[in-house]
Amino acid sequence: MGASSLIVLIIAAIAFSGIAILISKIVLKATTNKQKGEPYECGIPTRGKTWVQLNVGYYLFALIFLIFDVELVFLYPWAVVAKSLGWIALVEIVIFLFILFLGFLYAHKKGALKWM
Repeated sequence: MGASSLIVLIIAAIAFSGIAILISKIVLKATTNKQKGEPYECGIPTRGKTWVQLNVGYYLFALIFLIFDVELVFLYPWAVVAKSLGWIALVEIVIFLFILFLGFLYAHKKGALKWM
């Protein structure tokens, strides 16, 4: 598995995506109207200026949730095999949780967990 495999993979990816786009252009009838160009929100027509800046706090809160959600993904396989791995697994998971706790304290200190 060298460079030739990578080249074949890239060519296959380009070919498959190109063929899919070509088939959709041939099969589907192209229609254009004003509503297709509008952003979809909830079906209600927009009025006035639609550019609204959101508070970055929502983004930070979502990122922190994602980090701790992924933490649970790593904790489950550890919990399944923890008994067979012994004390080394316990020490490793304590270090892992300590690092996550430090991240949690940092986020709390920066105010990323305050909900507007």
